[in-house]
Parts: sequence; structure tokens; C-alpha cells
Amino acid sequence: MVLKVYVSGMSGNKEVKKRQQRVLMILDSKNIQYDTVDITEPGKEGEKEMMQNKSTSNGGTVSDPDPRHPLPPQLFNDAEYCGDYDAFDNANEIDTLEVFLKLAPADTTAVSSAQIELKQENGDAKKDEKETEKDEAAPADEAAAEANGEAGEKAERQLSVTTTATTAVAAAPPSVDQPTTASDRLLESERVATAQ
Repeated sequence: MVLKVYVSGMSGNKEVKKRQQRVLMILDSKNIQYDTVDITEPGKEGEKEMMQNKSTSNGGTVSDPDPRHPLPPQLFNDAEYCGDYDAFDNANEIDTLEVFLKLAPADTTAVSSAQIELKQENGDAKKDEKETEKDEAAPADEAAAEANGEAGEKAERQLSVTTTATTAVAAAPPSVDQPTTASDRLLESERVATAQ
């Protein structure tokens, strides 16, 4: 089945030209294969006559709402009439263009089910990856916890020594060599702890 878009390459009507361009642009953007039939080319009189006889919509425009003959663009799937620009535009807006153009819906269904299966497979693979990451991360977390625990114990011992030294300095009677400010006492307590 071949989609045919009947156009006029020599139309003086700007609205007809814009409609033709829009139809072709939409078909291109959706990767829909089509043949363009220019009814104004020499030797295409039979195509023009067939378009005019089989078209049930006249393709009226704002400037010519009731033309004598159907105006391009007109769309056919082989020899079966699909519709004019207005019907095409409505089908595009409500996302039923494939049905409007009488294209095989089985093709789109096959792609959709294949995509669904692929998504399910990818989802299962991601779940497996997450479980593997959790299993691998557990030993690393335990090692980090042990290291943190050892570091914490070391910090507690240093704090204990510092507190003991600070208490000893604070309890000693004031002398000329004894520090007087809190920062001096802290430095002195660190020296005492290091010496022990």
C-alpha cells in the first residue's frame, strides 16, 4: 500500500501552499513513506481527474469555502480515499494519523509489544544489578565501620589523655611557667599527652 499526497505545484492560493507544506512536513517528521503527485504537471491529467472524482471532501479554504473541485492536498492510500487537509489535521491532533491514513495497525502493535518486552527485560536486569551492588557493598561497609570504630576508640583515648592533662594543669597551683589562657592550657595539655 502506497500513501499518495496530491498537491498543486502551481497554486496561487497561499493557504493551499501552506497546507501542502504542513502535510508533507508532518509525514516526514513521523517517518511515514508517501508519494507526492503534482496534479499540475503535464501528463498528470488522469491523476488529477481521479483525485477530483474520488475525493469526498472539497478541501475548502477561508478564501474559498466551497470550491467547484476538491483542492489539494488530498490524501489517498493507493486508490482508497483518506481525506483532505482538515481531516488530516484533526487526525494528527488527536493522534490517530495512522488510522486516518489506513496504514497497517499490526505493524505498530508489533513494535509496541517488542518495546514492552524490552522494557521488562531491562527492568529485571536493573533489579539484578542493584542486588549485586548491595551484596558487594556489604563487606566494604563492614570494613568501613570497623575502621570508624577503631578511629573512634583512638579519639576517645586521646580525649581522655587530654582531659586528664587539662585537669592536672588546672589543679596545679599557679606558677610563673603555668599557662594562663584556655588556649595556652590546651597546648600545654597536648604537650603533656605527647610526652607520656
